[in-house]
Amino acid sequence: MILVICGPPGAGKTTITNRVCRRLEERDTAVRIHRSDAFSSRTYEQLYERVVADPVAAVTIVDGTFYRREWQARFRTLDDVRFVHVTASLETCLERNRTRSDPIDEQGVHVIHREFDEPEAALRIDTDDCSAATAADRIVDAVTAWI
Repeated sequence: MILVICGPPGAGKTTITNRVCRRLEERDTAVRIHRSDAFSSRTYEQLYERVVADPVAAVTIVDGTFYRREWQARFRTLDDVRFVHVTASLETCLERNRTRSDPIDEQGVHVIHREFDEPEAALRIDTDDCSAATAADRIVDAVTAWI
């Protein structure tokens, strides 16, 4: 299974991804993570190539904004893909971005938040309304049901 955790910067994707990974590994589920932050150019092309080239673990988690529909569509061509849309208000995203060790330009947060093309998601999580721990629990429960 490929689990795409997407949403605007500062919504909590990476924090949630890390928690989901730990919880699945505690259940002896093989997990592999690919992050869009690992690439500086052609990000979604390279991310796609990396996911295709790596043997799929029981759960392969892909962490990225995926704010454009064409990036989402490319990943939908893969087998057994589920999108989880993690979101938060612009104010929350900006505040969290400011606390990062390597924040992105605030204008970028504004642009991505404004232009985010919401995916058809198997699960939607608003981190203004739930903690990262609760979000991870919801995702792990969903993944368990899906596999």
